[in-house]
Amino acid sequence: MPEAPAQPVEHASRDEAWMARAMALAEHAAQALDEIPVGAVLIGADGQLLAEGVNRNRCDHDPTAHAEIVAMRAAGQALANHRLVGCTLYVTLEPCAMCAMAMVHARIARVVYGAADPKTGACGSVFDLLQDPRHNHRVQVTAGVLGEQAGRRLTNYFRAKRGRPLL
Repeated sequence: MPEAPAQPVEHASRDEAWMARAMALAEHAAQALDEIPVGAVLIGADGQLLAEGVNRNRCDHDPTAHAEIVAMRAAGQALANHRLVGCTLYVTLEPCAMCAMAMVHARIARVVYGAADPKTGACGSVFDLLQDPRHNHRVQVTAGVLGEQAGRRLTNYFRAKRGRPLL
């Protein structure tokens, strides 16, 4: 996998830097694993890289192996805790309902995503599970960080699979 970036200091530039790392992971997933290009980076409460993940549904034969779940599983192992309190998850595609609810259960503090998912997005596009007042935890959402690039990467992956010209 590609090398992790040095940690930036400014909030907006930090979000873009970590999202760029997630984008590199997504590219790795597509090129090395022929997986749908989604990458996730989980940053600990201390601001340090805690875990990473890419989609692994196909190669692991696991419908739950979304990039976010892979990263949260690795973080849980690293912390020896199922709670990821104070952590921020960066992911190139808006999380689905499964991933959003896993974030609620893990007590993730914040999710930052790139491209919105108008079909299954659960962080404001189709559903808004992270802010639902019925849950005992809310996750702060920042949407659209490097969203155009993330969306184009996903679109081009599927266009290539279908033999259509890339954007």
